[in-house]
Amino acid sequence: MDRFKKLQNIFKGDRIIWIIFFMLCIISIVEVYSSSSILGYKTGNYWFAAFYHTILLGVGLVAMVAVLNVPCRFFKVMTPLMVPFSILLLLSVFFFGTKANDAARWISFFGIPLQPSEIAKGTMVLATAHILSQLQTPTGAHPKAFRYVLITSGILIILVFPENFSTAALMGATVFLMMVIGRVPMKQLGALISVVIISGIVGVMLIWNIGKSKTELADPADNGKQLTEVVDTKNGEASEEEVATPKRGGLLHRFDLWHQRIDDFLNSEKVAPKDYDLDKKGQVGHANIAIASSHFTGVGPGNSVQRDFLPLAFSDFIYAIIFEEMGWLGAAFVALLYISLLFRTGYIARRCENTFPAYLAMGLAILIVVQAMFNMAVAVGLAPVTGQPLPLISKGGTSSIINCIYIGVILSISRTAKVKKDAVTVNV
Repeated sequence: MDRFKKLQNIFKGDRIIWIIFFMLCIISIVEVYSSSSILGYKTGNYWFAAFYHTILLGVGLVAMVAVLNVPCRFFKVMTPLMVPFSILLLLSVFFFGTKANDAARWISFFGIPLQPSEIAKGTMVLATAHILSQLQTPTGAHPKAFRYVLITSGILIILVFPENFSTAALMGATVFLMMVIGRVPMKQLGALISVVIISGIVGVMLIWNIGKSKTELADPADNGKQLTEVVDTKNGEASEEEVATPKRGGLLHRFDLWHQRIDDFLNSEKVAPKDYDLDKKGQVGHANIAIASSHFTGVGPGNSVQRDFLPLAFSDFIYAIIFEEMGWLGAAFVALLYISLLFRTGYIARRCENTFPAYLAMGLAILIVVQAMFNMAVAVGLAPVTGQPLPLISKGGTSSIINCIYIGVILSISRTAKVKKDAVTVNV
């Protein structure tokens, strides 16, 4: 009985959130062990990747427990500190960042690789929740809130954009959904959508005209073959399919990769299986094979075949391995866990008397779930290939720990936020 009480004192907060978290972690450890076989083959240690990932999740769990014991009112105080800190970290990437596939995304902090964009995502949610809560009126958010949110989040998104377009897009989508929840006037949101659509069209045109296709980047000395594919497996966070990019300077050095990805996604020409080039489209091809061979229940954990051929199977395309090993049933269950996380967080937010903890909890849940859904869409071929891992499941360093902290914040809100007097409590 005493041990049970001690566990209750540690695992505080909403029980359903805890259950979802532990289920995702269990799936993560099993699938990372299975999908990282190529790393085991290279290093000769087949347990190291899963062991290292488990250690990171353990560190994340400790950080999560520490955060959930912080009263949620203190998160608001952190906003003025986190915004300049995140900006400083993002700027440091341009000068001291470690490059992987022509993109600088990491900095070394006392020998520990750190991905500032992961911290910037949480900071953006924190700042947006702060602004929306401060400028709430009985009829919705004050019109000034829209401007302040755009300025604050825009600075962070612009700093992330050159080196990590997909993360910048994820951040933009999260902010927009938070403004919808925060009751920002629809007139302003409509204007924002129009600007984003126009900017997107112009951006695609620039990428299409400035960037070069795979054919243009072919090495003439190698009979037209593409430049060698390189996969950086550092912490499982590097996530590019091709590196056939020339040495450009400034902000144009990523245009070729973006051009290739758009070209691959828009090319809907049907190709017979025997004519499909797995050398040039290895990720997409092997992901499709994994899903097609999964059936309803899959081949079973640890029995994947495509893990040995699919680049970054333990990171960007781990959902394809989940499909192959756990089948449609298991893949649907994983998606349901993320959806349940979002709905349960919505229940927690509705019970909050104050708007700040409600917006913060919903913003973090949206951030995690939108990233998860986008990763799944990439794995099943519904979106262009990007570098977004599957939160709390993919093998990673910074992302694994930071996502645990996000869950800790939600748990803190579930136990320390002031509850509405008329809120209905559901005990589970």
